[in-house]
Amino acid sequence: MSQPGQTFPLRDLALAVLARRLDVAPEGNPEAAWLAALAKPIHETGRALDTLLAAALEHPRREDAALVDLARRLGFAPLEVLAVALAAAVEEDLMAGRALAFAQAPVGGSRPTLGLLAELGRELPLTQRRSAAELAQGPAVACGLLTVLNDGAPCPERPVAVPLPLSLALKGVAAPWPGGQVGGPESLTLPPSQLEAARQFARAIADRPATLVIRAASLAEGRAAANALAGALQRRPFFTDAPAAPGLGVWLGLLRLLPVHLMDLGPGDLKVAPPVPFHDGPRLVLAGPDGALDTGSGDLLTWRPSLPSLSERFELWHRALKDETLAQTLAATHRQGAERIARLGESARLRARANGRSSVALADVHAVARTGEGTGLDALAQLLPEPVPDEALVLGDDLRAALEALLARCRHRDGLSEGLGPAARTRYSPGVRALFHGPSGTGKTLAAGWLASRLGLPLYRVDLAAVSSKYIGETEKNLARLLARAEASEAILLFDEADALFGKRTDVRDANDRFANAQTNYLLQRLETFDGIVVLTTNSRARLDTAFARRLDAVIEFPAPPAAERRALWTAHLGPDHALDPPDLNRLAALCDLTGGQIRNVVFAAAVAARENGGRISLDALLAALADEYRKAGRPLPAGLPSGRPPHRTVNAS
Repeated sequence: MSQPGQTFPLRDLALAVLARRLDVAPEGNPEAAWLAALAKPIHETGRALDTLLAAALEHPRREDAALVDLARRLGFAPLEVLAVALAAAVEEDLMAGRALAFAQAPVGGSRPTLGLLAELGRELPLTQRRSAAELAQGPAVACGLLTVLNDGAPCPERPVAVPLPLSLALKGVAAPWPGGQVGGPESLTLPPSQLEAARQFARAIADRPATLVIRAASLAEGRAAANALAGALQRRPFFTDAPAAPGLGVWLGLLRLLPVHLMDLGPGDLKVAPPVPFHDGPRLVLAGPDGALDTGSGDLLTWRPSLPSLSERFELWHRALKDETLAQTLAATHRQGAERIARLGESARLRARANGRSSVALADVHAVARTGEGTGLDALAQLLPEPVPDEALVLGDDLRAALEALLARCRHRDGLSEGLGPAARTRYSPGVRALFHGPSGTGKTLAAGWLASRLGLPLYRVDLAAVSSKYIGETEKNLARLLARAEASEAILLFDEADALFGKRTDVRDANDRFANAQTNYLLQRLETFDGIVVLTTNSRARLDTAFARRLDAVIEFPAPPAAERRALWTAHLGPDHALDPPDLNRLAALCDLTGGQIRNVVFAAAVAARENGGRISLDALLAALADEYRKAGRPLPAGLPSGRPPHRTVNAS
């Protein structure tokens, strides 16, 4: 006999009622025999179902505690609690499903139908009974814990189920939920300032239906911040970019998970954070720096994780490279977050190991940085990974001094406003915006590569075809992604022929003019707050919008090279192995007013002829290539060139 104070599992109470109402002898029926054995200790108590159920709800057993607590909070009727317990039992116990199929034959299946559940309710007092239709509209179904199947069948014949993730969650097991992922311990170590900020925000939103928006350019750092905040709340994060499916709020509550919505917000976007019905705790939204968010309530906070301080960057580099001196150098010259430092550190260690070295050098870090791995920029820009050494950049003294000054500005941009007056510190942005203007072929792109090489940063040439879109607002969104990713990875962006994107605003005559001007306005404003380095090139400065001039930190003119620079360009391109005499080079430099790009074309064309003839570059080959280059430009060859006979060319007659 059972003890008077003994309580039974809820599913056993439901199955015991089923056994009592099943008028079948257990002999020869394994399902009926299983039900009879399970129900025997319950029937022997001699107590009514409502009494046993009240005791089970008042002092639930361990396996029923989560369900009973949920039922109290959401206002389940006692019969609904039994319905959930019975439907969940089918997902765990084979015999429970077989017994239900046996009891409901031939209409039902292995899941309880609404009609069967209503029939079981006849064992309860009149006020606790529910019809099949009432059960189908009750809070257990509304919250998604119970799902009604087979909508085409009559209501009493419709089976109900507890979705498997919810069935397991009732037992404390975190099964995967469609459209999302439960976050685990992050391998990325955040700096102390961000961890402290996570704790402060956790205290602000704990046990409140508040929304915290994490604005992070790096998805990895944003996820790490969300994980840190969830840990401060003694929860785990659940990352999702899908609308809330029925039952999600209940599932989150059962497992004490913190929902984190991944939202793609672009410039000018105003989106509503997807609601999570039946979730009454805090939630996070992980988004980029652009766009606006509405939650439908006033409980909205925003967290923009700041860049690690100089001392924090030192600790991150030291942890990644185990070299104090190198960590100090990198921390002082690079503005990078925890995720980028960890990635570069790992890649630099692998590069050093591949080269047979146990320690990492500065060149290893710069080399792996220039590969652009992990920046996420490849879809919108073209990586220019080739280093440009000093000797490849042939410039006049004034132009080289201007580039050296720009290099110094880039190196000291972090903390440049420290020690200055309040007017300088206010709204200071560490971003650097430079304009290179001058005729085509004067070395503007090469100078950008030299700058990236000296800084040890990846250089990306923006692909205007990939960025621009005929759809309204898409160009701005693509540029927002490009700039956010460049900020997170400290990549240098090169906008070749920048007047295509930053051209002068026009008078508004039609809708196209209005949208073009809006695009230019966005670009001008966004670049003003851009945290990285941008180099814009144009053949004519006059084509750029005048409002852009004050937003530039450096404007450097690349004029056509004078004779002395042209001779240096010829020498730098030809190298030591050629057949030209110094007087010939002097005359070429003096008479041929070519740019560096044109000289490069001539040298390569002459090198092809030299390879064909099996010798060194000759004056004849160079003159032939010069004639072709002038012909392309639609200009006559200068008079007074060194005498020489162009090499014979064979033309195949068709």
